[in-house]
Amino acid sequence: MSISPGPLLSQINSPADLKKFSKDNLVQICDELRQFIVDNVSVYGGHFGASLGVVELTVALHYVLNTPEDQLVWDVGHQAYGHKILTGRRDQFHTNRVYGGLSGFPKRKESEFDTFGVGHSSTSISAALGMAVASKYKNSDIQHVAVIGDGSMTGGMAFEAMNHAGVSDTNLLIILNDNCMSIDPNVGALKDYLTDITTSHTYNKVKDEVWKMLGKLSKFGSSAQEVISKVEGAIKSAVLKQSNLFESLNLRYFGPVDGHDVDHLVEILRDLKDIPGPKILHCVTVKGKGYEPAEKGNKTTWHAPGTFDKVTGEIFKKVPTSPQAPKYQDVFGHTIVELAEKDSRIMGVTPAMPSGSSLNIMMKAMPDRAFDVGIAEQHAVTFSAGLATQGLVPFCNIYSSFMQRAYDQVIHDVCLQNLPVVFCLDRAGFAGADGPTHHGAYDIAYFRCVPNLVVSAPMNEEELRNLMYTATQFGGPFSIRYPRGNGVMPEWKTPMREIPVGQGRIVKEGEDVAILSIGHIGNYAVEACQALAKEGLNPAHYDMRFVKPLDEELLHEVFGKFKKVITIEDGALMGGFGSAVLEWMMDHGYYAQVKRLGIPDAIIEHGEQIELHRECGFDPEGIAEAVRALAEVQIA
Repeated sequence: MSISPGPLLSQINSPADLKKFSKDNLVQICDELRQFIVDNVSVYGGHFGASLGVVELTVALHYVLNTPEDQLVWDVGHQAYGHKILTGRRDQFHTNRVYGGLSGFPKRKESEFDTFGVGHSSTSISAALGMAVASKYKNSDIQHVAVIGDGSMTGGMAFEAMNHAGVSDTNLLIILNDNCMSIDPNVGALKDYLTDITTSHTYNKVKDEVWKMLGKLSKFGSSAQEVISKVEGAIKSAVLKQSNLFESLNLRYFGPVDGHDVDHLVEILRDLKDIPGPKILHCVTVKGKGYEPAEKGNKTTWHAPGTFDKVTGEIFKKVPTSPQAPKYQDVFGHTIVELAEKDSRIMGVTPAMPSGSSLNIMMKAMPDRAFDVGIAEQHAVTFSAGLATQGLVPFCNIYSSFMQRAYDQVIHDVCLQNLPVVFCLDRAGFAGADGPTHHGAYDIAYFRCVPNLVVSAPMNEEELRNLMYTATQFGGPFSIRYPRGNGVMPEWKTPMREIPVGQGRIVKEGEDVAILSIGHIGNYAVEACQALAKEGLNPAHYDMRFVKPLDEELLHEVFGKFKKVITIEDGALMGGFGSAVLEWMMDHGYYAQVKRLGIPDAIIEHGEQIELHRECGFDPEGIAEAVRALAEVQIA
């Protein structure tokens, strides 16, 4: 389906084209850009509300800045659709998040206008500051701008960067896009602080009047700047009854301003270009601005709604004709409540992903026992460790790719102290259309080398429930990884039982070739075995359930019987499950022809999960082909 841009937007293939229009045209360009995003996302899907909220800011930035020479960094990148459309990717935008198409996030190799690759939050200020310091070192006067949301500002890395920026004397502008949302509503003291600033009518009225008065001081020359700065600071402290957080970090604070007034934004940005040193502009925006269902509806739903009717706002949902297996995240969400009802020690923790992890179910049922700590993975882990020291059993639910950010805390604060924290790693394996910044490729490899930590993965919903129960009885660090999407059991609410830690199971007896799988991807092996049976091949299949500790009894059986073995994992091959099996085989003096299937040592781009599994050769047909090839090998 071809989607045509409006008459002005159709003429813009770069920011240079945007600058050819007069300022009087910017409102119409914003309207056309917003409509183009609505038209595309309604048909093809993608992130939605965030990009609509920064349309005016995006247009103003590219109108005033000399991009790509001036460096513009978007935090996370959910809000960068307008940026992509204005920077030469309008006609390819329908391929956004599609296999082989545009990335859903800014990406350096995709465009020179994407100055820094993002996907994880709270990185923009650090990156832009690094660029600014480099420019200062090279005696360059280019502009450096970081656009960061108030949700991303809850990440500790943002504060570390601002603390450094305040003493850097660099040409850095931080734009705080304040819409009181990340994916879920923001939490914490920073949200309340920003709300106080934004809603203080007294502060905004007095500030505007005093600035008009101070404008008459220009005849006093450089001393006027000192007067302005001191009076402005006094206003902020007196009216807000507290010192300004950003000013205390030596960042000149401007705002709050209306983030949807493009003409005013252009004026402000032009003025700020002439003010040296690190500074912050506080823009108040509305997530989903300009599209009523998104603007007034559930902001979490409209973050990435899928396809929808752009006229009525109806979000299209597939209606199944038969009972469907639930999402793994929902099995987790309901099971932790079920466990917590019987065990008062159990607590829930997530860093800003209550809906994505389904911990919101527990937050609603037991608000005093479930915590959203903001976009702060490191804090989430150490906070969980603190709970554990007091005899509680926290379930710390963090996406696999986000857990990378808290690796030190897992080792230092949990595993070295052997504390009973249960790590539930959602989105393990390929995350799909979100691409390489979100793929959970590395957790098996980076967890299996840590002492005291159990590493496990369920093949289905029943095993997830059993592993969660087992973790509550274990008494030490325990990780459970599971993928994005649905399981395989429509009737999933099975009685829970404790699994002996390190015990796998035989899924299917067989001959010639043994398949060892870990986690949900083992269901592909079941499909492959069914297809191979029609060809007269009969491989055995073992669901290992644990990468650490491995089921040694089962492995002795496998390597004592089979000389041809295939390992399957939806994680990195280097250091992963297959590597663990090979290490065990060598340590115990066995010899076999082993074929490892998993994610290779490469960056795998975005696409549907099955497309990426196929690319890496561990979809059902890829597994079947590996069995066929190995079955033909003659072992001396």
